[in-house]
Amino acid sequence: MRKCVLILVAILLFSPHKISSAPGDVTRKMGLSFHHPTGVAWNGQEVWIADRKTDMFYALDESGAVKQKLPSPGYFPSGLAWDGNWLWSTDPADGKIYATDVKTGQTVRTLDSPGPSPTGITWDGKWLWICDNRLDQILKIDPGDGTTIVSFPSPATDPRGITFGEGYLWCSDRIRDKIYMVHPENGMAVMILDAPGPFTWGLAWKEGMLLNADYQDDTLYQLVVQDADLYKTYEPRTATVEFTTEAVALGEGSIDILEIFYAVPSDLPHQKLLAPLEYSIPPAFEKDRWDQQIALFRFEGMQSGDKAEVSLRARLETSAIRYFIFPEKVGKKIPDKIRKLYLADEVKYDIQNSYIQELVKKVTAGEDNLYWKARKLYQYLIENMEYQLAGGWNTAPTVLKRKNGSCSEYSFSYIALCRAAGIPARYVGSLVVRGDEASYDDVFHRWNEIYLPSYGWVPVDANAGDKDLPADQCAAFGGISNRFLVTTAGGGNSEYLGWSYNHENRWVSSGKCRLRLESTAEWEPVSE
Repeated sequence: MRKCVLILVAILLFSPHKISSAPGDVTRKMGLSFHHPTGVAWNGQEVWIADRKTDMFYALDESGAVKQKLPSPGYFPSGLAWDGNWLWSTDPADGKIYATDVKTGQTVRTLDSPGPSPTGITWDGKWLWICDNRLDQILKIDPGDGTTIVSFPSPATDPRGITFGEGYLWCSDRIRDKIYMVHPENGMAVMILDAPGPFTWGLAWKEGMLLNADYQDDTLYQLVVQDADLYKTYEPRTATVEFTTEAVALGEGSIDILEIFYAVPSDLPHQKLLAPLEYSIPPAFEKDRWDQQIALFRFEGMQSGDKAEVSLRARLETSAIRYFIFPEKVGKKIPDKIRKLYLADEVKYDIQNSYIQELVKKVTAGEDNLYWKARKLYQYLIENMEYQLAGGWNTAPTVLKRKNGSCSEYSFSYIALCRAAGIPARYVGSLVVRGDEASYDDVFHRWNEIYLPSYGWVPVDANAGDKDLPADQCAAFGGISNRFLVTTAGGGNSEYLGWSYNHENRWVSSGKCRLRLESTAEWEPVSE
């Protein structure tokens, strides 16, 4: 009776009904009748699952019924892979790799793992790949003797499962509960999917889908890999932001005319204004050459000690966003308007400079795909730059030669490299949540967006991605967090904002005088 109930539950849970369609979404799930699942393999007809506690391999049909079971060669079965003939498994306790003939149950090959703790294994049609959670590495090995052919860091620090599909490796990490798409030639993490369970482990590729076993909830999930959704938004934050600028005239002369310019925020895929913007005094409105709306405030006849103050208040929902970029889907055709605006040179980019030209040729040599050109330039930047807020915004060649800069200088440099490579690029500027939910920001932040045909404008923050782990580097190429109110999008040298963002000012004076300016954004959380 218990077996019949388990089969019925599996049929209901593993039904073909599609729940949703974004990459990483669950289309099917199967509750397992054993309680310590690790590795997963698909042989074209059945799913094989390893169970750590029973030291067994189980073959399940579409209903979840156990069609065959075999004893594991080792005492800690972890990874599973099918090569068309044999079922490969790993034992991280003994550092072994085994091949089992499922027809006879015999172990036909035993290899010493090149890593001490091989948790996952897969077959790419010619070679075996393993992930090792003690070395935090992915290794390509010879199935004949276990010789390492290629190795590179795993995306994060606890890789558990690995599989191969559509030309990429897919690696699960149980600490971050993520699944990463990894390029097998350079080891770069290209895309991030959320793992469906709390302790993600085994992975297998099944007819364009991912199978993922979760060790904690004893469930086998089937996940969408490619679909129509280009991105997802998540972790929404509702808040009010008040952006204030105070100006005080000092000295013996007068400020005859003071103009303060505010970039006007708008709705974006990850940003929704929940109420009309409020201004402390009514501004005039204009648009600059980048189609950025600007609020203009004007003051006249300010004497020493006089004060002018303006503010903008926004109520918004801001979310994290993550793009699902498949490099092979990136097109080549760039709209003429975008090409004209965002491939042009500007003084801070100096893209015709011989240093920029030679660097781009070196970094992107032999590459035609726009994604990979942009990604390789991004990797160069984060590997060769160091964040330093030293003041001043130098030109891209100067910044790249000295190898340090602010977020603005990272942005100018990346724009220069991308435009020299034929990739439209711009920057966006924002007001930032700094730590606490209620916080103030007086330094702000900007990052880049690049135009990828078939995807549109995609966020790239080389400053945020300047970290050691491939997972963190990947997260900042095509994703941003929920800490920002984006106010500005532009290419630089705006009629109103100049090379700045969020705000700018200009003034005309008589006599000896100066102007003290202070701009601050105050964030307050809003409870629903």
